[in-house]
Amino acid sequence: MPHARRGGRPSREASEKLRELILDAATEQFLANGFGATSIEAVAQRLRMSKRTFYHRFSDKEALFAAVVHRIIERLRPPAGVPVIEGADLRSVLEHLAGLMVRAALSPQAIALHRLIVGESARFPELAGVLAREGSTEEAIKLISGVLDRDVKSGQVKLDDTRFAARQFLQMAISLPQRHGLGLAPMSKQELAEWPRKVTDLFLNGCRLAKATGTIRATSR
Repeated sequence: MPHARRGGRPSREASEKLRELILDAATEQFLANGFGATSIEAVAQRLRMSKRTFYHRFSDKEALFAAVVHRIIERLRPPAGVPVIEGADLRSVLEHLAGLMVRAALSPQAIALHRLIVGESARFPELAGVLAREGSTEEAIKLISGVLDRDVKSGQVKLDDTRFAARQFLQMAISLPQRHGLGLAPMSKQELAEWPRKVTDLFLNGCRLAKATGTIRATSR
């Protein structure tokens, strides 16, 4: 347990270490037992700390869960030095992004978190809100739509609503691999390896058709 400074106030380093220990214990409890079966008391007892010490850092179980989700998402991001936007053209950029998203979606903690949300959102509808606030979906949509905006302006693709198109690309990239991770839609290693390329080609074929005909466009209206 981190040592406290004179007067009982922990140092900043000790306080941060204690917070990480709480999140480690809470992550294990949430992912193994679910949201409903995990209690603040259980997490505190696991670390042999008082609930008062816990409440100095997290106001309630939902705040703790939000912190756990935020940390999981942060750890799913590409390592420092790995570019998120990479490629000489739109197809290369989108295929690279799809590959990063599939790898993140198939990580053990991402699958466990997805299973938790799906399994308990009916009893605890606030969990979906936590994931929406702390998750990376909105960030991914902004990133993809920004890439698409660039090519719309240059005339390479024709889309009425790049944000809507970005949302569809994101769903195309991760929905079936996620189901595979949950054991609901088995995919072979070869299928998973080819998935980013095939999803990107299918998506861009639709965009090219829109450009050619001027009538079939990605639009939310």
